[in-house]
Amino acid sequence: MTFFYLGQRRMRCAGLARVALYASLLLPAVVQAQAGLTLDDAVRRTLQQHPQLQAFSIRFGALDSEREAASLRPAFRLGVEAESIAGSGPYSGTDSAELSVSLSSVLELGSKRAARVDVATSRYALAEAQRDARALDLVGEVTRRFVTLLALQEKLAVAGDATALAQRSVELVKQRTRRGGSPEAELLRAEAALAQAQLAEAALKADWQSSRYALASLWRGNASEAAVLRGDLFKLDTPATFDGLLQRVEQSPAISVYASKERLRAAELVLAQSRSSLDIDWSVGARRFEDTGESAFTAGVSVPLFTGRRNQGEVGAVLAQRDEVRLQREAALLELRSQLFSAWQAYRQNADAAQRIRQGVLPLLERALAQTRDAYERGGYSYADWVSAQRDLLDARNAAIDTASRALVSQALIEQLTAEPLTDEQVGAPASR
Repeated sequence: MTFFYLGQRRMRCAGLARVALYASLLLPAVVQAQAGLTLDDAVRRTLQQHPQLQAFSIRFGALDSEREAASLRPAFRLGVEAESIAGSGPYSGTDSAELSVSLSSVLELGSKRAARVDVATSRYALAEAQRDARALDLVGEVTRRFVTLLALQEKLAVAGDATALAQRSVELVKQRTRRGGSPEAELLRAEAALAQAQLAEAALKADWQSSRYALASLWRGNASEAAVLRGDLFKLDTPATFDGLLQRVEQSPAISVYASKERLRAAELVLAQSRSSLDIDWSVGARRFEDTGESAFTAGVSVPLFTGRRNQGEVGAVLAQRDEVRLQREAALLELRSQLFSAWQAYRQNADAAQRIRQGVLPLLERALAQTRDAYERGGYSYADWVSAQRDLLDARNAAIDTASRALVSQALIEQLTAEPLTDEQVGAPASR
C-alpha cells in the first residue's frame, strides 16, 4: 500500500486547503477492482463529517468576533449632570441649577489596540494549527482502522481457503477410507478439522463486521458503506532515511501547534507590556448656569498613577508562560523523535518480512502442499503430513498479512508525525498511483 497526494503540491498556507493536503499524505494507492471503498473515500468522508472538525467552524466564528471586538477603539460616552437643584433656600427649585453635557472617552497609548488585534490573530492561528493537527490525527486513525479492516478482509480469504482445504481433506480421507487405506479415526479428525475451520472463519467474519462498523463510525456512516475495501495490502515503499525523516518532524502539525502557542505568548507579552503605558481619560462639554442664563465650555483629563509598577505581575506571568511553552515544545519534539524512530524501525522490519514471506516462503510452501497432496492421494504420506503442509501454508499467508498490516500502520504513524510521505520522493512532484 503506497501513499499518494490529493494535491499535486505541498501548500504552506492556512485554512482547509492545508488540512486536506496534510490528510492526503496518508492515503494509499488503490490498484484493485473499481468496486469498493478506498481509503481516499474514507478520509474524505471523515474530514467532512467528524464532529470534532465541524466544531472548529464554531470556534473560528467566535474567534472572528473576538478579533473584531479587539480592533474597536475605546467607546465615546455622553454624560448629563445637574447640580444645585432640589435643595433648600435659594436652591429649592431649579433657578440656581447648573446643567452640564459632556462627551468623554479614553486615549489609548502604547499601541494597545494593535497589541489586542495581534493577540486575537494569534489565537486564530493557534486554532488553525490545532485544527490541522487534529485533522491529521483523524486521518491516521482512519488509516489504522482501514488497514485493520483490509487485513481482516485478506484473512477472510485465507480462512475461506482453509475451509475449502479442510473440505478437500474430508473428501480425500473418505476415498482412502473406502479403499481401506485410512482408518475411520482419520475421517473423524478430518471432519473435526473442517468444523474448526468453519468456526474460525465465522469468528473472523464477526471481527470483520465489528471493524466495518468502527471504520464507518468515523464519518457517522453505517457498516454497509465499508462492506468491501479496495486497496493493495502488500504494496510497500522503500522508506526514506531516518535522518531525512527526522528533519521533517520539526515542521509537523504537532510541533506547529507549539510554534503557534509561542507566537500567541509573544503577542500576549506585547499586550501586557503595552498596559504599562498610561491611558488618558478626556472629556469636553458645556455647562449652563440657570441663575444667570449664561453658559461655558468644560474640559478635563485624568491619568492613572503607577501603571508600570502595577503591571509588573502580569508581564512576569506572561513571560513564565512563554518559557513554559518553549520547554513543552522541546519535550514534545523529543517524544516525537522517539516515536518516529520506533515506527521507522518497525516499518522496515515488517515490510522486509512481508516481502520475504511472499517472495521466498509462500512459493516453497505452495509447491510442498501440492506435492504432499499428490503423495497423500497415492498413500505415500500420512494424514498428519497432509494437515501439516496445509497448516504451514495457511500460517505463512496469515503471517504475511500481519507483517504487511503492521508495516502500513507504522507507515501511517510516520507520515502522521512528519506530515510528509515516507519515501524520498520530491514533495512537489506528482504522485504516482
